[in-house]
Amino acid sequence: MPRTPINLPPDIARAFVDDMHAFHAEPNAIKRNEIAARQLRSLREHRAGKLRLLRVKEMFEQMKKHA
Repeated sequence: MPRTPINLPPDIARAFVDDMHAFHAEPNAIKRNEIAARQLRSLREHRAGKLRLLRVKEMFEQMKKHA
């Protein structure tokens, strides 16, 4: 299934990248989940369709290789 890109405002995109770095730097799993949940709420406001916490974590992992 082809994926459509998410068009985010620049400030939201920067917050996503900042949270991605914080997610990878955080050793505590509960705090990592809190960071991902914060981005889940933010992304749901700018994206149509379903988005789950696991998908946000997968995006963080995928983006880690590119950051």
